Amino acid sequence: MRRVFVLSFVLAAGIAAGALPASAKPARCFTTDDGYYPCDFKGLDRQGSFEISARGYPTYTLWIDSPGFAASFVSLSGRSVALPGLYVRQRDDGACWSNPQTSTRICAW
Repeated sequence: MRRVFVLSFVLAAGIAAGALPASAKPARCFTTDDGYYPCDFKGLDRQGSFEISARGYPTYTLWIDSPGFAASFVSLSGRSVALPGLYVRQRDDGACWSNPQTSTRICAW
């Protein structure tokens, strides 16, 4: 019985601390290549890294390097490919990240 209690406590503490991955939530996404579409948004860590995915669309992942700056990856046919350059969080819309080198945007609301 004590073992179950300890395991439950550790699991609850992990969820409260944000250490465990969150489940995907419905969102509205935009990418320069795909336009607007309904998607699933999944937070990946406490820094704000996230993944967006939807059936029929590529999966995009943004990993926060430092506040306001992120590296991005796209999964095509199960293969993850790094997108060129650094993505910068938009000041006028915090849900959007853009790449000044490629003029591309990734947004999730």
